Amino acid sequence: MANEQDLTEECTRKNKNRKSNGVCGGIYGIAFIGAAIYFIQHASSFWAGVLGILKAMIWPAIVMYKVLEFLNIS
Repeated sequence: MANEQDLTEECTRKNKNRKSNGVCGGIYGIAFIGAAIYFIQHASSFWAGVLGILKAMIWPAIVMYKVLEFLNIS
C-alpha cells in the first residue's frame, strides 16, 4: 500500500508542475483559420484550395525557418 500512495503523491506532484499550452494552441488555431481563409480566397481551383489548407497547416514552420535563417543562428 505504501508503494501505491507514493505513486499517487508522485503523480500529483508532476501534475502540479505541468504547465498548460492552451494560449499557444489558441493563437495557432486562430492563425491557422486566418491563413486558411486567405489561401482559399486566392485559390483559382479546387486543388489550389486544398493546397492552401496544407500551406495553412505548415506556415509556422516555414516562418520559423526563415526567421532563424535571417538571424543566422547555428
